Amino acid sequence: MITDDRELKQILTSVKTVASVGVSSNEEKPSYWIFLYLLDHGYHMIPVNPTATQIHGQKVHPDLASISEKVDVVQVFRKPEDVLPVVDDAIRIGAKVVWMQEGVINEEAARKAEAAGLKVVMNRCMMKTHDRLIGG
Repeated sequence: MITDDRELKQILTSVKTVASVGVSSNEEKPSYWIFLYLLDHGYHMIPVNPTATQIHGQKVHPDLASISEKVDVVQVFRKPEDVLPVVDDAIRIGAKVVWMQEGVINEEAARKAEAAGLKVVMNRCMMKTHDRLIGG
């Protein structure tokens, strides 16, 4: 599991495409603003939500399997008990990193992702980490 600032910065500066699983189309939800921040800071953001069609002008995909392009990071805005199937899909699509947002802790899913060769960040906000290490 990645906790070192140097490694976190390396991830943030080397990845381009982020699939954001569970991002909300509701502007009052933190996931919406985190998605927007990352979009505004040069990341190619792909929203993944089975109940929305568009989030901040981006076409929403119902699941990771429906994304046709290469995904670097699977960002997870889901309950901890819902993370394991997301990790299975992240492994299947060849993602490099699983990034579980603040409050999302699933050790079993983290171990499974790491065993498959993915880097894992858990219980950290991607936006806050980017702002702290790179700047907003």
